[in-house]
Amino acid sequence: MKNREIFFTGLMLFALFFGAGNLIFPPFLGMEAGTSFWPAIIGFVITGVSLPILAVIAISLTAGGVAAIGSQVHPLFGSIFALIVYLAIGPFFGIPRGASVAYEMGVQPFMEEPNALWLFLFMTVFFAVVYFLSLNPSKLVDRIGQWLTPALLLAITALCVAAFLTFDAPLSAPAEKYQRTPFITGFIEGYLTMDTIAALAFGIVVVSAFSDRGVAMDKSTRLKSTVSAGIIAGIGLAAVYISIAWIGAKMEGSEGLENGGAVLTKASQTLFGNGGQVLLGIIVSLACLTTCIGLISACAKYFSERWPKLSYRMLVMWLTLISFAIANLGLSQIIAISVPVLITIYPFAIVLVILSFIAPFIHRPKGLYIGAVAMTAVFCLHDGLKAFELPVSGLNQAISWVPFFSSGLGWILPAVAGGLAGLLINRAIYNRERRHQQIN
Repeated sequence: MKNREIFFTGLMLFALFFGAGNLIFPPFLGMEAGTSFWPAIIGFVITGVSLPILAVIAISLTAGGVAAIGSQVHPLFGSIFALIVYLAIGPFFGIPRGASVAYEMGVQPFMEEPNALWLFLFMTVFFAVVYFLSLNPSKLVDRIGQWLTPALLLAITALCVAAFLTFDAPLSAPAEKYQRTPFITGFIEGYLTMDTIAALAFGIVVVSAFSDRGVAMDKSTRLKSTVSAGIIAGIGLAAVYISIAWIGAKMEGSEGLENGGAVLTKASQTLFGNGGQVLLGIIVSLACLTTCIGLISACAKYFSERWPKLSYRMLVMWLTLISFAIANLGLSQIIAISVPVLITIYPFAIVLVILSFIAPFIHRPKGLYIGAVAMTAVFCLHDGLKAFELPVSGLNQAISWVPFFSSGLGWILPAVAGGLAGLLINRAIYNRERRHQQIN
């Protein structure tokens, strides 16, 4: 591939990842971290950037994508996990949530009170654009990488440059959670962006972008091209995260704001007056638009390959209509349902991505997959039931002693232990069968 094509593929990948959630987390981190800004934002970038990029690389190098990675545990698990990922990050939760955020931050601030008619009209226009730009996946690099991403970056740059030249408040004392271990706290905040799940879907978009260019690539060339595009996207994401986090850290009077959206709203209004809200609305709308286009395309691509009788264009239409219908329910209802589901499947996504890089160096890695996923499932079950506000007191008492449990990362060490145990058991069974065959 030409360097120019890889560059614009990287810009496309940046825009696909950079949704409204990514815009809101960093400025709030900057505000709360204060004098602990640098260790906190470094931790955030490590998980908020590196894990999603690794997931894209893992999917692009695996024939069969998400289902193939999950099939290392069991074919049925792989199929069900892939279906849940694409439906959750796509038409049921991810796409409607992105469209709803675009409305609530880009349109609603200009209205005196919420209006169902304006919500419907906005969603009609928004999803009409999403539908049109998703119809031809071979044009995604051109439409997003060459046009929408530069527009998004230009709007963000205008906000950040003005903030750097204007805001000069001293860094405040860090909030309690950033006082002792700011790096770990930032690390967890980056993990909570949940971009790794989206990356499992976007991997297929990157592969399609390469193949649609008519480039025949072996595995080594595909790896090099994917890594290059991932580095470009990663540099862009890291630069934007650090910049907008610095706005939250250096803006005077940001203390007491409830979330990163409020921080950016105040910053834009302070810098540009009423026009600042317009600028922020453009940034949020473009960020949500590019992410929704990528998710529609990824889901349609996966389902058309999984069930060839369903055409890509027909799936784009139905996915857009379903997303449109759910988006009209409003952001609060969508979040109430989506967060528990995403919390449940996210650890599985991280474990499977990491294992996909380890497995090639291990003989007969099936036991490794089964053990790691089985132990992860215990904590996913707990976190999912808790998020749905269902009783978990018994399970909570049994596993609450595990390190990092209170941070929502209690699954990490059990997954490692389960993977090692599964690997040892699998090798013991293999050695016993081999001895039995030699005796016979």
